[in-house]
Amino acid sequence: MKKEVKIKKIRKARRSARTRKGLKKSTARLTVFRSNKHIYAQIIDDFKGKTIVSASEKDTKTGGNKSLKAKGVGKAIAQKAKAKKIKSVVFDKGPYRYHGRIKALAEGAREEGLEF
Repeated sequence: MKKEVKIKKIRKARRSARTRKGLKKSTARLTVFRSNKHIYAQIIDDFKGKTIVSASEKDTKTGGNKSLKAKGVGKAIAQKAKAKKIKSVVFDKGPYRYHGRIKALAEGAREEGLEF
């Protein structure tokens, strides 16, 4: 592995750890993964260590630009959470800034009634 790639992975892990350090242990945590093409979200039960619900851009069939698709994923995950009787979650943005697609996903989830 090249030195630059290794350094990038270490920095990403540090940002993720810094974000998660501030989160309290809760029953439900909404985590986000963003790739160059798609965005994924899942709600994880921290105590059991299992995924409760998940949603992705591939499932929702939302049109438009990446931000609109992310908002659709947020709405979809909130609807699935409602079906499982989950009202409140902790938002885990990982190493990403609360900006652009991550912010759009969070706003979409809030519009559908999911509380952070």
